[in-house]
Amino acid sequence: MKQPSGYGFLIDKTLKKLQSIYLHAFKDNGVDLTIEQWAILHRIYELGDEASQTEITKTNYRNRATTSRVISGLVKKELLVKGRFKGDSKRFKLTITAKGHKIIAIVEPIMYRLRAVGVMDINQKEYDNFISVLDKIWNNCESYQQSTY
Repeated sequence: MKQPSGYGFLIDKTLKKLQSIYLHAFKDNGVDLTIEQWAILHRIYELGDEASQTEITKTNYRNRATTSRVISGLVKKELLVKGRFKGDSKRFKLTITAKGHKIIAIVEPIMYRLRAVGVMDINQKEYDNFISVLDKIWNNCESYQQSTY
């Protein structure tokens, strides 16, 4: 393979475009969330009753401080309630409020529609190759990081 050039820029440029269309869609639908807040709120929704702050930190690849800050923002917006698991006072249990469920009901269809927009005119093989390449880049960087730090 020839010397790679600019793929980090292309990944970043694409991510910024995706974030921009999501934020515009949020605004157009009266949803006051950041991309990070949506990602964490949706992940808590996916995890259900077992959603803990520790699990969110692990599965969203954010550090504890960032996760804590985002969760605090969601609590302040009354989309989440933060409590403790029964019998486990060390872990924070995250529960989505009725207001949070309303936001999910608004945003989830938007999310699926925008995902479809992003892959328009991309066939399944191209999509599978794209995901495979991203996974390989991530794994290569993870291996490098593990061996270096």
